[in-house]
Amino acid sequence: MLIKALVVCLLVFIIYNLFRAVPLMLKPRQEVPLSRYLGRRLLLSVLALVLLLLGLATGWIEPNPRPF
Repeated sequence: MLIKALVVCLLVFIIYNLFRAVPLMLKPRQEVPLSRYLGRRLLLSVLALVLLLLGLATGWIEPNPRPF
């Protein structure tokens, strides 16, 4: 259950960083580089993917059964 909560928190933080980058994309002059938020989003996405794969490999997360 803890791993699922971590994945959900990572996904929420990824969406938060996405919306933080939107105003920077619309401004002509930026005091904070756009790559800060987009880089964080990429890093957190990779971390979430690794966490999901690790959870599947160790059996902490069980995938849904196949429909056929």
